[in-house]
Amino acid sequence: MRIRSIAFLTLSLFFTLHVAAKEPLKVYILAGQSNMQGHAQISTFDHLAMDAQTAPILAEMRTPDGTPRICDQVWISSIGNDGTEQEHHGRLTAGYGAMGREPKIGPELTFGIYMQKQLDEPILIIKTAWGGKSLHTDFRPPSAGPYEFNESQLASMQKQGKDIDQIKQDRAEATGRYYRLMIDHVNQVVGDIKRVYPDYDPQAGYEIAGFVWFQGWNDMVARDVYPNRDKPGGYDLYSHLLADFIRDVRKDLSTPEMPFVIGVMGVGGPVDKYGPSQQRYKSTHDGFRKAMAAPAALPEFKGNVAAVLTENYWDAELDELKERGGKLKAKSQELNKDPSLSRQQREQALDKFREELYTPRELEILKGSSNAQYHYNGSAKIMAQIGKGFAEAMAKLSESGQ
Repeated sequence: MRIRSIAFLTLSLFFTLHVAAKEPLKVYILAGQSNMQGHAQISTFDHLAMDAQTAPILAEMRTPDGTPRICDQVWISSIGNDGTEQEHHGRLTAGYGAMGREPKIGPELTFGIYMQKQLDEPILIIKTAWGGKSLHTDFRPPSAGPYEFNESQLASMQKQGKDIDQIKQDRAEATGRYYRLMIDHVNQVVGDIKRVYPDYDPQAGYEIAGFVWFQGWNDMVARDVYPNRDKPGGYDLYSHLLADFIRDVRKDLSTPEMPFVIGVMGVGGPVDKYGPSQQRYKSTHDGFRKAMAAPAALPEFKGNVAAVLTENYWDAELDELKERGGKLKAKSQELNKDPSLSRQQREQALDKFREELYTPRELEILKGSSNAQYHYNGSAKIMAQIGKGFAEAMAKLSESGQ
């Protein structure tokens, strides 16, 4: 009996230690505006297969029969997909990008796939992203204080005869609204994880293991907020706001050392490769990107904040082919003005011009775009690499913090 008792106690101790050693569920937060939402339609997936560098990523993104992969060990709760606070949740797959005519993806799909591969355990993604939102107002962090109009803004409003008091009141109400919605949604999800991830073990608990920020367009183009944006230091305010944002998010989520990845805007690719038509944007794009990345270099954030230059995933060939499409549009307009041509003749002439303008391979590449340039051309090839890049940066930060 004594031997049996000892064996029983040993077995009980084994199971107790096994349960106690179970890792907490890793939770990752993705936040930002329209490019974090994601505007790459699934119809652009095939483009990844045309490049040996991205073909292996495509193999992770969909099943052998060509349908988008449904991740068994990655769950997601997302708001903002349709511009509202309506939640969409379930196993991670295509369709958690911005709402549209067909399912879309943002960085979340490959971020989740590669983050889970790195950890080899289930993870939960909480995504909060709304199109057209700024850091200076919409996501403004609490410690940055109230939004303050600069002198040129006030002078312009006065000259136009606008109700300045009303504008200030409206801005005060808008300030920080999406920051609060973001924090509230994170707290709502982690307060009842089983609702989103049914297999969650409350005894093991959870850990908010990282945050990815991918935003910037509305600040970059805000000439009134950043009146010296084309000059050195013109976007310094953004750097200060983002540093406050990192501090406040960590404070509000009680995660003082939480790894934080900054997705630096990279529409157009590296500025040193800009063509003639892009030169007028070069200084502002370069200045803004440096301002976005700047917090990662602060001593207090060393080793726990990283900047990912999404310009490195830009598809220059796809972009050039889209620009070439302007000639096709001009030719169509020219043909439409010719009254001597029938509709069929115009279509035939346009088809012939298209064949002269593009090779069959280039026409296939063009199918890899489903949106505008400022949405990374709605390219799954670009977006998938960005998500993978975010996961790699997050994994590196997590390893360095152990």
